[in-house]
Amino acid sequence: MSVVGFDVGFQSCYVAVARAGGIETVANEYSDRCTPSFVSFGPRNRSIGAAAKSQVVTNCKNTVQGFKRFHGRAFSDPYVQAAKSSLVFDLAQMPTGTTGIKVMYMEEEKVFSIEQVTAMLLTKLKETAEAALKKPVADCVISVPSFFTDAERRSVMDAAQIAGLNCLRLMNDTTAVALAYGIYKQDLPAPEEKPRTVVFVDVGHAGYQVSVCAFNKGKLKVLGSAFDPELGGKDFDEVLVKYFCEEFAQKYKLDVRSKPRALVRLYQECEKLKKLMSANSSDLPLNIECFMNDIDVSGTLNRGKFEEFCAELLAKVEAPLRSIMEQTRLKKEDIYAVEIMGGASRTPAIKDRISKFFGKELSTTLNADEAVARGCALQCAILSPAFKVREFSITEVVPYPISLKWTSAADEGVSDCEVFPKNHAAPFSKVLTFYRREPFSLEAYYNNPKELPYPDPTIGQFTIQKVVPQPSGESSKVKVKVRVNVHGVFSVSSASLVEVVKSAEGEEPMEMDTPAKEDEVKSSLLMAFLMVLSIPSHQGIHLTSTEDNKQEEKKNEQPPQAKKAKVKTKTVDLPIENSLNWQLAGEALNLFVENEGKMIMQDKLEKERNDAKNYVEEYVYEMRDKLQGVLENFVSEADRDSFSLKLEDTENWLYEEGEDQQKQVYIDKLVELKKLGEPIQNRYTEAEERPKALDELVRQIHQYTKVVEAYKAKDELYDHLDELEMMKVEKQVNETMTWMNNKKNLQSKQSLSQDPVVKAQEIQAKTKLYSACNHIVTIPKPKVEPPREETAAEQNGPVNGQEGSEAQTGIPEKGQAAPETTEAKLPEMDIN
Repeated sequence: MSVVGFDVGFQSCYVAVARAGGIETVANEYSDRCTPSFVSFGPRNRSIGAAAKSQVVTNCKNTVQGFKRFHGRAFSDPYVQAAKSSLVFDLAQMPTGTTGIKVMYMEEEKVFSIEQVTAMLLTKLKETAEAALKKPVADCVISVPSFFTDAERRSVMDAAQIAGLNCLRLMNDTTAVALAYGIYKQDLPAPEEKPRTVVFVDVGHAGYQVSVCAFNKGKLKVLGSAFDPELGGKDFDEVLVKYFCEEFAQKYKLDVRSKPRALVRLYQECEKLKKLMSANSSDLPLNIECFMNDIDVSGTLNRGKFEEFCAELLAKVEAPLRSIMEQTRLKKEDIYAVEIMGGASRTPAIKDRISKFFGKELSTTLNADEAVARGCALQCAILSPAFKVREFSITEVVPYPISLKWTSAADEGVSDCEVFPKNHAAPFSKVLTFYRREPFSLEAYYNNPKELPYPDPTIGQFTIQKVVPQPSGESSKVKVKVRVNVHGVFSVSSASLVEVVKSAEGEEPMEMDTPAKEDEVKSSLLMAFLMVLSIPSHQGIHLTSTEDNKQEEKKNEQPPQAKKAKVKTKTVDLPIENSLNWQLAGEALNLFVENEGKMIMQDKLEKERNDAKNYVEEYVYEMRDKLQGVLENFVSEADRDSFSLKLEDTENWLYEEGEDQQKQVYIDKLVELKKLGEPIQNRYTEAEERPKALDELVRQIHQYTKVVEAYKAKDELYDHLDELEMMKVEKQVNETMTWMNNKKNLQSKQSLSQDPVVKAQEIQAKTKLYSACNHIVTIPKPKVEPPREETAAEQNGPVNGQEGSEAQTGIPEKGQAAPETTEAKLPEMDIN
């Protein structure tokens, strides 16, 4: 089972995996751990990540970036309309009314939904993780900004599904960082002690988030969160771009915004300049060659001047910090540390303001770029049964207060009630009790639109169906369970109707097993008619179980007192129809999954086609160099000239007719070239390998010739060998030597440019001389047993009082050798 964490940022992404007992941030195919959040569309395929970013200037209209901020938003959304004017690529309206991106893909104009484009990026990150883990990846945890609403979170979940990922949890950026910070700490306070309070500040490319977390041993609790979705690194880039656009208009009379390509180049250079100014306070140059109309432009700026331009932006830094302190009612001295992360957190002016606000040095114990991905991977490891991780519980908060409204049964108009206040613990469930005779609807919405960075406060409509009155005609009791799940998404998770069943007077009431779903409903607090009984967040789920026990006790106490009533109830599950705001329909989602599969296949085919083309090009360059180098002596002049001409023709073809051909055409072209090139290459290889093979064969011939000569000279080492066998060895050696000398003579008359008379493979086949002769000449000399026994007896002397002569006379015959050997071994055993 894979354990992967994806940090999908506005500008760049990181992938962390669990392996070798730890969490590791993995590199992509460019050996870079940072993958740009870019997707580029071409006439034949898509490019994603670093390959797409390299096309941002050359293919600017079809290269998209920064699309994360359009998740779950309508095309008519004021935020989308405001951002539209500053984008190089085009936005369009989807049939459902959501935002889409219009590009040219496969020579056709296409509109892709934001979910589809994010799925493309996730597919790339998935491939990076699979390459690192060398196994398929499905389960993962994905990060999202803490200010994302329900619609935006569901949109990211849909994107993960399109990419073939099973998202175990959507995790807030700051919570992921808090987990990465806290799980390794060995000195956290015990559960019963006062928690350690840490502030996490994340200043990213397009968002600013702050959260306060309380740590105890094995426990992380988010106390509150604040944010400014309109403050990030891109806003500082925008200030620089605006300044240089005005300067170039005065200095060079250039309207930069009229040329998308020039604007993209200016954004790139301004981002580089911003990073340089973070490290240097002196005047720094900005130079762009052939910027517009073949004009080179240049300008200078220093940090002091830049901070003056950004005064309005920098003034916004403190507002979320003040907000978080008010929400949590903490004093500055209660804060143990302030951890900062995110790319824009390196800006000195931002760091200074945060540090001054808290009156303490900022802590940078975490990797500012990779901490979110590492936290997500840790959360995935905790959720995965495949990994054993130290127990660490995480309690999130609800970022915006959520209310429900409904039409009152007593015709009193619309009633509403806040079910989850701001900073309520999550994930969490509550049960509401209604009395109804017919189906009814609940509308969930955010009740404080002012602090919502989203124009529509509606979450969705939930219709409770199949509600019927009791047989007596009274209203039925309907229990509705509402929940904020691990993804931070609100839902009406279940509804059940409690039906009263009366039994006969004398009849013993029948025992009924409470259905599992009723138990689940009872696991949360009940509220009275149209009222929510809120659970204090500090008491959490434990209060729920206490309430459950009380209900059980009441239930147990009832039978003795209820002899007359003899009433029993049964619970019937009710269907719920969801109508969620900007929720992708099931059919559309399936279509997007299918289309993504087709596009992945198209990308694969295009890659194979390009690889086949590249192999031809590589072969042309490689052989052209070698014909004038190492292969020069292995080809005749005429053949070299004709082959060189063929290579030149192929090169010209590649850049003309062969620029855009099918994969098979390139394969055929390579086969055609190899027919001419491989014989030359083989002659060179043979010339390299043949001498080595001959040396080995000569060594073996000399070895066995010496053995034969020693045998003939009646050498003691070989005089025990069989004469017939040795004759076979001699014959084998002589035949091999004759064959070798013959081939060497013929080969010496051959030119290097001609095919060899004998190949290294044939010579290696002759080295079987070893297998034919070695087993004969290495037969060991037989041991002479009697002398060895005699010697032993002489050395040991008389045994058990026997004379030496008697010991000698006691030497057994060959048939009696075994008993004596056993007796001889016994003392050795005793010693051991």
